[in-house]
Amino acid sequence: MRYTFLFSFLLVIITNPAFAQASLVRGNIVDAASGQPVAFASVQISGTGLGTISDENGFYSIPEVPTGDWVLQVRFLGYAPIDTAIAVEAGRIYYRRIALVPDAVELETIDISARRERDRSSVNMSARRLESEDFAQLPNIGSTPDLAQYLTVLPGIVSTGDQGGQLFIRGGSPSQQKVLLDGLTIFNPFHSIGLFSVFETEAIQSADVLTGGFQANHGGRLSAILDIKTRAGHQKGWHGLVSASPFQARSLIEGPIVKSTDEKPGSVSLLVTGKYGYLDQTSPALYPNAANQSILSQDALGAGEEGLPYSYQDLYGKVSFNGSSGSRADLFGLYFSDQFAVDGVASLDWTVSGGGANFRLIPPNSGAVLDGVVGYTSYLTELVETDGAPRSSGVVNYTAQLNFSYFNSRSTLRYGLDFTGFNTDFRFENGLGLTVTQRDFTSEIAGYLTFQYRWPSWIIEPGLRIHYYAAQSYVSPEPRIGAKYLVSDNFRIKAGGGLYSQNMLGTTNDEDVVNFFVGYLAGPQEPVSGPDGNQLDQTVQLASHLLLGAEWDASRQLLIRLEGYYKSFDPLLVLNRNKRSGADPDFSAETGRAYGAETTIEYRNRGWYGYVGYALSWVDRNDGMQIYPTVFDRRHNLNILGQYTWGSRKNWDVSVRWNLGSPFPFTQTIGFFQDVPADEWLAGNSFLTGNFPLGVLLSSERNGGRLSYYHRLDLGLTYRYWFSQNPDSETHLETSFSVSNAYNRENIFFVDRLTSNKVNQLPVLPSLALTFHW
Repeated sequence: MRYTFLFSFLLVIITNPAFAQASLVRGNIVDAASGQPVAFASVQISGTGLGTISDENGFYSIPEVPTGDWVLQVRFLGYAPIDTAIAVEAGRIYYRRIALVPDAVELETIDISARRERDRSSVNMSARRLESEDFAQLPNIGSTPDLAQYLTVLPGIVSTGDQGGQLFIRGGSPSQQKVLLDGLTIFNPFHSIGLFSVFETEAIQSADVLTGGFQANHGGRLSAILDIKTRAGHQKGWHGLVSASPFQARSLIEGPIVKSTDEKPGSVSLLVTGKYGYLDQTSPALYPNAANQSILSQDALGAGEEGLPYSYQDLYGKVSFNGSSGSRADLFGLYFSDQFAVDGVASLDWTVSGGGANFRLIPPNSGAVLDGVVGYTSYLTELVETDGAPRSSGVVNYTAQLNFSYFNSRSTLRYGLDFTGFNTDFRFENGLGLTVTQRDFTSEIAGYLTFQYRWPSWIIEPGLRIHYYAAQSYVSPEPRIGAKYLVSDNFRIKAGGGLYSQNMLGTTNDEDVVNFFVGYLAGPQEPVSGPDGNQLDQTVQLASHLLLGAEWDASRQLLIRLEGYYKSFDPLLVLNRNKRSGADPDFSAETGRAYGAETTIEYRNRGWYGYVGYALSWVDRNDGMQIYPTVFDRRHNLNILGQYTWGSRKNWDVSVRWNLGSPFPFTQTIGFFQDVPADEWLAGNSFLTGNFPLGVLLSSERNGGRLSYYHRLDLGLTYRYWFSQNPDSETHLETSFSVSNAYNRENIFFVDRLTSNKVNQLPVLPSLALTFHW
């Protein structure tokens, strides 16, 4: 802890004089109709050569503005240009809030221009920003856009299955990925059906997917970050939606408690969303083929007549206080739950609940911008199977973070403090009756700094994170670096890397294909042996990333990205679920690697959208006995998307997605034997005449076999009927029809070893959804 406080103190001393501002012009760019921020708008002070672009919150800052009478020019495609006179005196800080009026320019041109501006002004290493409009480009299962389905389109992200499968990001398991919602950690953010997340698409302002090389403001995870921010409610009027499909019903309502006006731009707004999944009730009648081919089908486990046994409920609410000078604060709460139940086989329930507050302060007499978050989330899950063995996991996570930002004409400095504490209550009994338990509280505290400097042809962003793990008394210094060279206005080369650490680990491991029970533990405080048999020096998991890439704006409509990466994990801790005696350790250690290359091609022009994403990757682990590929080691993964939008008010759109994936590995079966219990041997009973359960003999080469290729075609068609000819009216009915797995490909999920029955992924699934917006 003393390292972090010293770190923060030195930062304040160093940065305040270095970033003192003689005169500063800053403010927020918002949409005049809704009050929502306009990101990546161009803001220039004419005649000075000074300018910048607004960030994701619509905030801009132009330092070192000379004394004089100037014109503040704001430009962004899709909005009418605005010129505002401003008289600057020495030593003053000026705030200007600019409300842009929408203009008749195609939205796809706006989107691609914003992304190009972001690429030119930041390193943007292994990062993809998603917005709610992106999800509508995909023919979604259940005819409802969802983050969970769009993530698998991105290179480097692999899903092992539709039901109980997991998402793996560039060689990292689910526990090695931090998922944030408005700054709070969300455990198990995807429902058991695997097709839907806990997040409401229409409420998402942005989702930053950081698949590697992320900067020092993020920490505590080895592989990836998914940072989701929800938007504030509408500040001018009440709006909402209601929607229903065979999979789920959902609703959203938003509006001003205190309305924003031109005279008083401050406001208080409300946003509330809800989802209810009822596939367990609709699937027996609507999707009997899917129920018979589910992982709990009658052929596999004797439970197919009940249909697809998945249901869930998600609630989220947010009150936003928006100040007239750009400062804001949000209070929010969440409750997500999931139920998976089959009579006579298994039942599982999990809930995520929590709440918190975040804020962004723009002091009138300081060049700094402060933001932060405080809150907690709770995760509780319990699995009950026919063996009656208890399997439960509970985590309560506490978060407090404070960040400072300073802006100069060519540089940006950010630093902050990050506190995390969590309770764990874990109990797991394996098939031999041996139990692993953990009831613990541990804390982590970190200080970080990132500094970005921009030359005409270079952007460099070094960073440092010092992460202290109290339970292990371990300090992890984690340098990070990112750099981009602008070869020309349309072509850029970038590179980055860093060191990363993590204390938390999950109960799933890299042998699992299907795992509905997802538990979490704090890293052990007792000694753990490494793959070489020697005791580890410390029990915090560590990783290093190295990345190299290029960006090419081939034309105004065509963007091409290429990136290669290498990740090294050493050590990785694994829960010893197969311990055979009480003397066996609860944890063991492995090492791992993940490396590959990815490319994306994106095209937008006059209603047409095209996307190609391809990943070539290798993922392996070393347990000290052998180096083996993980079950999610998909060598080739190709996604092709297409969408066409037409009509006087963009009434129609048709979309298509085709996914091709090379085979997953698995450990081959070489034989069977009678699994005679020890008490039968002691009683002297003969195994020749007994009728004992079958045991399975597995190949000594772990994951030495490969399943068949995976491929699937999804189709979607959407029509929007507007109830008014007024272009400002938002009242319309949206009808969406989709067909998933259109040619009914029998993609193997896994094979039941005892019966040799093949269990497939979901078959062809047509769906119709109606959504009313007002």
